[in-house]
Amino acid sequence: MNGLRKVSAPFVVPGPTGMAIRARLRVSSADAAVLTEVGTFLGSLASGDVAVRSRQGLGLEAASWAARKRALTEVSSARWAGSVTKTTHDQWALARRGQADEMAWLRGQITRIEARLARPVGAKADRIAGLVRGYATRAEWHAKSRRLRVLRDRLAALEADWEVGRVHVVRGGKRLARLRHRLGEEGLSQQTWGERWQAARMFLSADGESGKRCGNETIRVTGTGEVSIRLPAALAHLANAPHSRYVLDAAVVFVHRAEEWQDRIAADRAVAYRIHYDPVRRRWYVTASWQRAAAPVLPLQVALARGVVAVDMNDDHLAAWRLDEHGNPVGEPRRFCYDLSGSAQHRDAQIRHALTRLLHYTRHCGAMAIAVEDLHFAEGVSREHSSRNKRFRRLVSRFPTARLRARLASMAAEQNVAVVAVDPAYTSRWGAQHWQRPLTTATRKTTRHDAAAVAIGRRALGYSIRRRTAPPPHDQRDRTGHRTAQAGPDTRRREGPRPRLPGPRTRSVPPGGGAKAGDQRVQDRCGHAAERAPWYQDALPLSL
Repeated sequence: MNGLRKVSAPFVVPGPTGMAIRARLRVSSADAAVLTEVGTFLGSLASGDVAVRSRQGLGLEAASWAARKRALTEVSSARWAGSVTKTTHDQWALARRGQADEMAWLRGQITRIEARLARPVGAKADRIAGLVRGYATRAEWHAKSRRLRVLRDRLAALEADWEVGRVHVVRGGKRLARLRHRLGEEGLSQQTWGERWQAARMFLSADGESGKRCGNETIRVTGTGEVSIRLPAALAHLANAPHSRYVLDAAVVFVHRAEEWQDRIAADRAVAYRIHYDPVRRRWYVTASWQRAAAPVLPLQVALARGVVAVDMNDDHLAAWRLDEHGNPVGEPRRFCYDLSGSAQHRDAQIRHALTRLLHYTRHCGAMAIAVEDLHFAEGVSREHSSRNKRFRRLVSRFPTARLRARLASMAAEQNVAVVAVDPAYTSRWGAQHWQRPLTTATRKTTRHDAAAVAIGRRALGYSIRRRTAPPPHDQRDRTGHRTAQAGPDTRRREGPRPRLPGPRTRSVPPGGGAKAGDQRVQDRCGHAAERAPWYQDALPLSL
């Protein structure tokens, strides 16, 4: 195992603790105008509050938060001010986590580039000595030295912002903001971009309140589907109901998890709502979300009692193979394809459809768990890690690991299927080495992805990826015995190749080292069952 990194133990992924459902709002033109005006007004308040919070930096105290909330309450309401300030705090915390991740990524890139720059041009890697390879040409070495300078400047600026708590947040999204400078390339007009920008910066979100009517006093949705919002103080003249409320003409109908939502609003439990506008489809939507108690996590041994369906995630398909509780592949491999091209909605639908078929297959097999790799491509998208393979970097960059993991965990929890995450180290390499050829038959062509799925499943079950060794020849079975013992879960160094034993490479048994070497009956007593009966020569026939 020299030179190989330590493989972490598998674990059961906990289920989701939140739920969100969405439905369309078929609003009239008057309702759309009111929602747009209210959302734009509250969005301007949210933008100003984000700027104030960013300037405060690390010096945030409860008094300053209360002061910001009082200032917003004067022009809106106490509940709207609470929602705005809480959203601002969440955005600031998310930006801080993003800064920490970016600094870690920059430090890793700088370390790799410095190590390769220190090597001679064209030098090969030396794994034994722990040396990386050098750059191929002098031009590449020079370009990387300039790249190193840029990364160091970025890291210095980021560390300066981190020390004072300064964050850079663009309400509406940085990608959409930059799109304004290249509208011609994207085929968009100024008016179309303005509609998207306005829709992205609107604020119509309200947290739930337990004990209030229908679980939310700011945006209220009754059991009959009636939607009403509490108007800010500056827009109270738009109210069409008492207590500065505006009731929409459209009624909302939740289809997915409607019974659970009805139970919550009937008991006046907290439900958060968000109303947003899709300028591409020109439709309004309302999203209801709430928290629920986390489901108990099954112990690993219980989840794997009926075997496991191992899955190898790829760019265009999920390669699955069922393994029994002993780590043996059962049946035929399965492949669930999807297409990651097109819009984000199309990609998300493709992933959900593939995971649905995977879960149906798992329940049909009778397994209680799905084993997947704990993938995180934070280090694999750089050129320093994958050399000049642009296709591989592009593949890794667009692979939706976070979305696939979140979708699988949430969908599996509803089907009472456990998700077991394993370390992805060497699964593809060792799976192809030990399982691809043995599992290939005249009627079945086993791919590297299928073999990797078997390796993932065996690691989840606690077995080594290496197959059993071949049995000895038949004439040596009585002397040497079978050598097909399965490596147990607690066997050390079971993931690597067998250690090289000193001495000659022969299967002969040394004198006195057989299976019955210590049996005194075999050595000293006649007539033992292991000995043959005495042989006597018969008399010659007279005809000769």
